[in-house]
Amino acid sequence: METKAVITALAALAQESRLAIFRYLVQIGPEGSAASKIGEHLDIAPSSLSFHLKELAHASLVASRQEGRFVIYTANYPAMNQVLGFLTENCCGGNACAPVDACCEPATSSN
Repeated sequence: METKAVITALAALAQESRLAIFRYLVQIGPEGSAASKIGEHLDIAPSSLSFHLKELAHASLVASRQEGRFVIYTANYPAMNQVLGFLTENCCGGNACAPVDACCEPATSSN
């Protein structure tokens, strides 16, 4: 994934409502949800929700499809995995990583 695409994705997620929307869509799975249900679940007004979904779609983090009169939104799992892959590329200096809590503990100084 290109650096600019990762920056766009992270910028889209760097807002409370958009992060909540994305996490909700990730949690409900590939079947997705209608915009109205997302708004109800997260208590976001339809006009704000529309704006936030547009920003997430622009960042390629959500996809939409028409089902009858509803637009169903889903998390774009491949894009999410690409962002995570970009962030963790060459983790641990190219060595096999230990479990996160062991790998990411700050070094202790010896006094």
